[in-house]
Amino acid sequence: EKKSEQELKDEEMDLFTKYYSEWKGDRKNTNEFYKTIPRFYYRLPAEDEVLLQKLREESRAVFLQRKSRELLDNEELQNLWFLLDKHQTPPMIGEEAMINYENFLKVGEKAGPKCRQFFTAKVFAKLLHTDSYGRISIMQFFNYVMRKVWLHQTRIGLSLYDVAGQGYLRESDLENYILELIPTLPQLDGLEKSFYSFYVCTAVRKFFFFLDPLRTGKIKIQDILACSFLDDLLELRDEELSKESQETNWFSAPSALRVYGQYLNLDKDHNGMLSKEELSRYGTATMTNVFLDRVFQECLTYDGEMDYKTYLDFVLALENRKEPAALQYIFKLLDIENKGYLNVFSLNYFFRAIQELMKIHGQDPVSFQDVKDEIFDMVKPKDPLKISLQDLINSNQGDTVTTILIDLNGFWTYENREALVANDNENSADLDDT
Repeated sequence: EKKSEQELKDEEMDLFTKYYSEWKGDRKNTNEFYKTIPRFYYRLPAEDEVLLQKLREESRAVFLQRKSRELLDNEELQNLWFLLDKHQTPPMIGEEAMINYENFLKVGEKAGPKCRQFFTAKVFAKLLHTDSYGRISIMQFFNYVMRKVWLHQTRIGLSLYDVAGQGYLRESDLENYILELIPTLPQLDGLEKSFYSFYVCTAVRKFFFFLDPLRTGKIKIQDILACSFLDDLLELRDEELSKESQETNWFSAPSALRVYGQYLNLDKDHNGMLSKEELSRYGTATMTNVFLDRVFQECLTYDGEMDYKTYLDFVLALENRKEPAALQYIFKLLDIENKGYLNVFSLNYFFRAIQELMKIHGQDPVSFQDVKDEIFDMVKPKDPLKISLQDLINSNQGDTVTTILIDLNGFWTYENREALVANDNENSADLDDT
């Protein structure tokens, strides 16, 4: 009698179980380690599991409060400074107070349990430089402690906005953090509340443009702490910040108003968006149409027009052309065939537009062959016929190369650089004579 398919499978399983049991015998696993493997996966609560979500939020808040209490407060920092000053080790060299390892350990014993992590041989060795007596600077050590405390405080502050509790912030999380930070920054006191949303958008874009190159929509808190952007933002706490510092700080009120003001000036039809024609007036209004076409092909637009957020990415790329993230943005636009490299064809495609603009402005067009050879000489790519993004970054000439290909004014400045330098030297000489 023929057996059904299911019966054959059952018989196969029975035989397998029988032979496996015979092979294994009655031996039991004597390795106790397998019974004590720690749990390493914890499922996140689903959206409809409200109670579990609330429990998770509360437990994270309690955890962060406990971590916050472990940090040194102002009174404890003052006490630490007093102890360090009391145990300084002579002789004095200049005005800098120093301390040797023996006194360093004594201070560590008296400073209390919260300070114990700072008073180690490793920390002392890090700060030991050229002192012939084997001492470290008290001021340098105290600044080191202050910096560590600030980093931990900031990490805890950012973690409060980490809704998922996974160590990263989404765009909306960072927006909430900066919005609530504004009242604590004296340099932003003059901002109108109606401008807050535009300011927050301007500030957040810098973090995401440079720290989220793959456009995942989230950035690690660890990366935020490691970069200098948070330092620049919190520099606005200084009520006496110089005008020069404000102009160079992307997060300052003058800088944010400058960028937004440029956007409004470009928006001639006042519809809140920029067309290709409107964007063409950006800067010196000498960018090629070919490059602008690529911007609108590759970047996010709405009915063929660019919103403020996309415009901010464009500005950040062009104002920071030496940075890898900015070069990545521009490289994607120049890589018209999406091959991951620039060849002679793609260079010629963009430079022809520069030549056409030169004719329009009554200038004699420069030979592409000469420019192409100069570009390859500057970059020195691994493959003599292809320029990759990494080649551009490694050459430290990426800003010059991209400027030559997309902006007539930038190309003209590069082409006449020797004459411009000579003219600057002559002007300097004239000033010295007077």
